[in-house]
Amino acid sequence: MNVLQSALEALESLAANKLRSGLTILGIVIGVAAVIAMLAVGRGAENTITGSISGIGTNLLFVFEGSMNDSVRVIRPLTLGDAQAIADPFLAPSVQAVAPALEGFLEISAGGEQVSTRVGGVTPAYFQVRNYNVTEGEIFTEEHMLGRASVILIGPEVADKLFGRRAGLVGETVRVEGQPFRVLGVLESKGGGSFGSQDNVAFIPFTTAQTRLIRRSSYDRVDAIFVQAVSAELVPQATEEIAAILRARHRTPIGADDFTIFSQQDLLTTFSTITGVITIFLGGIAAISLLVGGIGIMNIMLVSVTERTREIGLRKALGARKRDILIQFLTESSLLSLIGGLIGIFLGWLIAYIVGRVAQASGTPFTPTVSLDSVLLATIFSAVVGLFFGIYPASRAANLQPVEALRYE
Repeated sequence: MNVLQSALEALESLAANKLRSGLTILGIVIGVAAVIAMLAVGRGAENTITGSISGIGTNLLFVFEGSMNDSVRVIRPLTLGDAQAIADPFLAPSVQAVAPALEGFLEISAGGEQVSTRVGGVTPAYFQVRNYNVTEGEIFTEEHMLGRASVILIGPEVADKLFGRRAGLVGETVRVEGQPFRVLGVLESKGGGSFGSQDNVAFIPFTTAQTRLIRRSSYDRVDAIFVQAVSAELVPQATEEIAAILRARHRTPIGADDFTIFSQQDLLTTFSTITGVITIFLGGIAAISLLVGGIGIMNIMLVSVTERTREIGLRKALGARKRDILIQFLTESSLLSLIGGLIGIFLGWLIAYIVGRVAQASGTPFTPTVSLDSVLLATIFSAVVGLFFGIYPASRAANLQPVEALRYE
């Protein structure tokens, strides 16, 4: 019996019990569709997160106080003096720009609307370092810094919540913790980022925040220092230069740093690892439904063997070999799985597409990605499931004795 003949006979057998075959295929369809959709959602999330991080720039460094080393007992805060030392081209030639920052969640209100958002006290260099631009208005200048001006830059989400629009807002007045501030400009949309939404933010001059809104235990203390390296290739060298400067200023030995330096590449690697694990986890959960579908195939094939016992006996009596019977039932189970797999691929792609459209309609920059390897994985896995769960019923049919099978009622 050749493969083509086995396939035709398998199709005839499955067509004879359309409803039963359809319900069996449905289990595989759901399993494959779930695997495809889950992997697509996981890949989409990974692409969105890593794309947002990469969009900031690959030559950005974050410096925070504190260390992941539990043995460090005394932690000195970061100061403006630290930022000025890092900006010294003689001490850190690999550093291009430095931006100290103060951050806090504050209440901003305007026209009866109110929003709690992340407000940063920053210098003009911050916008260069973090790659922020404005759609209208202008960024802070040194004059604003020296005059401790009551001006504010707002993100597009803040503009939407307070005014219901993003244009024509320059010169409008908002209140930050009850204090009036003039809107100097509206930031470009940047979407989600490594530290939450980069659109739900507002910025005021560093000196204004320092003296009026975001006070710290000491006057020159800062929450973070953002550093831009000369190039992505010099990021490791810049990291070493910054570490050496802070160790000298904080008088900490190597291995007992009271600060932490993150690079964009560190964040990218970390988030890629996390999203990769989540994607595998989602795919593993979805694969369970494929196993359930495989058990359904085994169940239906065992029923088929029982119903066709006399047919099997007659085939054997007419000269069919054990191998022919085995191939026939394995072909049937494989066809059930393969047909279900093909339909499941289309359904999985459709689910991923719908999720992407819903995300787009809700304003979320998220696009599920159906990759070729996930399609191949689901197809191969569904075929293997059909073969694996069809072996026992096929073996049972092939081992039936012709005499016993012919006498079966």
